[in-house]
Amino acid sequence: MTEIPQPSRPLRVLAAMSGGVDSAVAAARAAEAGHDVTGVHLALSANPQSFRTGARGCCTIEDSRDARRAADVIGIPFYVWDLADRFREDVVENFVAEYEAGRTPNPCLRCNEKIKFAALLDKALALGFDAVATGHYARVVTLADGTRELHRASDMAKDQSYVLGVLDDRQLAHAMFPLGDTVTTKDEIRAEAERRGLAVAKKPDSHDICFIADGDTQGFLANRLGRAEGDIVDESGAKVGTHEGAHGFTIGQRKGLRIGTPAPDGKPRYVLDISPVTNTVTVGPADALDVGALTAIEPRWCGTAPTGPGTYTAQLRAHGDETEVTAELIDGTLEVSFKEPVRGVAPGQAVVLYAGTRVVGSATIATTSRTTKKFTAV
Repeated sequence: MTEIPQPSRPLRVLAAMSGGVDSAVAAARAAEAGHDVTGVHLALSANPQSFRTGARGCCTIEDSRDARRAADVIGIPFYVWDLADRFREDVVENFVAEYEAGRTPNPCLRCNEKIKFAALLDKALALGFDAVATGHYARVVTLADGTRELHRASDMAKDQSYVLGVLDDRQLAHAMFPLGDTVTTKDEIRAEAERRGLAVAKKPDSHDICFIADGDTQGFLANRLGRAEGDIVDESGAKVGTHEGAHGFTIGQRKGLRIGTPAPDGKPRYVLDISPVTNTVTVGPADALDVGALTAIEPRWCGTAPTGPGTYTAQLRAHGDETEVTAELIDGTLEVSFKEPVRGVAPGQAVVLYAGTRVVGSATIATTSRTTKKFTAV
């Protein structure tokens, strides 16, 4: 069982090359395995910056040049595909709309679902490619009957299966993750890139949200949605501060609240609820963030949808820990109960279910039920 199948004929593989070290090494490994590899860089911004800001962002002119140089070293054809309009509509506009509605989206999941394994994959298949390869750390395991499963990476420290939990059967059938079996440090991946002569070996990783190069999410949203002063209130409804737009906050946030009135117990306060209708942000103590259950909508299954209640582990953030849950799909809505309360769960985030290392599926959190809070976050 392997992420790079070894069929009787080489596969025609389209390698998505971001300009970073992981995607370059993934493309090189796919080519080394004997596949017919073509590199492609996705131009996702209508006005790409010439240079990234520090280690943030991606998809700049600099990145496309780095990807082209890597493809030249590997010895594979290379193209730049303009998917900026699709990215803007499916990822950026969705991101803004979700925050405007008081939810916290994950644009990486959205990009994997709508761009890399939808728009890109559809175009690749239309051109006769068999698979799309990316530099994600995850594994696609092929079973004896030919079906495929998505699993966590061999190295849990680098596992990225959470942001791939939106992939369905069809997409998994054409997905390739050459780094998934790598049990190694990032320094060793960089050393491999250097041995292969790839100039991106020492290039810093991109972080945060690729289309917000300076990392200022609040500033980005304020530019798109405007600024509107509103109240910050405590659990009793008493005003404790003001803000410049509820869309600039997320459940569980502690920093940047600018609350003038200290809490009675002197402890920090966190965002408990966001009401876009009244432009109000509610804050309170950390234990008020404890969630015992949630409902999630728009489930996507990496295989057959489960039937009846089941016991799984769940991950709620890209770099979050696993937690034990029971879950059941009822009339299209995923009902999830936690064995132990979890903290800081926000509507709009994804809950990804696992059975061991296998990714069962993903759904978007719609509501949460607090263990010590009288209202339900929506």
